[in-house]
Amino acid sequence: MSPPLLSVFIATSLDGRIADADGSLDWLTSAAGPDEDYGYDALLDSVDALAMGRGTYNHIAEFDPLPFKGKPVYVFTHVSPPPRDGVTFWSMSPGEAVAAWSDAGHRHVYVDGGRLISDFLAEDLIDALTVTTVPHVLGDGPPLFHPHLPGSTWTLLTSRAYPSGLVTSRYEREVRK
Repeated sequence: MSPPLLSVFIATSLDGRIADADGSLDWLTSAAGPDEDYGYDALLDSVDALAMGRGTYNHIAEFDPLPFKGKPVYVFTHVSPPPRDGVTFWSMSPGEAVAAWSDAGHRHVYVDGGRLISDFLAEDLIDALTVTTVPHVLGDGPPLFHPHLPGSTWTLLTSRAYPSGLVTSRYEREVRK
């Protein structure tokens, strides 16, 4: 069975941060324009499963139900929280996860969370990146990409500016190793 398509859909500040110094995403929520469609629902409709790091999961752990239309969620963590229906907590490498998703018949997986995205990029496994740039400078906080990633080339497929000032750009990996 072929490996699933792996997509990233994430927002970043102008200075490349995905959360503020306290880990808050309030800056992102306040920046979004009313009635602006950034493509999240379309992405969610296109995926079979979601993968996220523990920090990202912590932001949505109290939601009931989870806002993912019943799709399976895989949380990468070394310390599992209490079990939850529809959520698998595991400690796998990105390559092992891709093999498990392929065996499970997943064709398209959404990868979320800065550290996890970087881990998948480090193994050259991400196929598509959708990055929304928010016109804020946070100054500190976790970066979109972590250091020491191997180089890769991406092709811009689309870019759209919104009245709120947000800009969404979609990229596809140009060359696979």
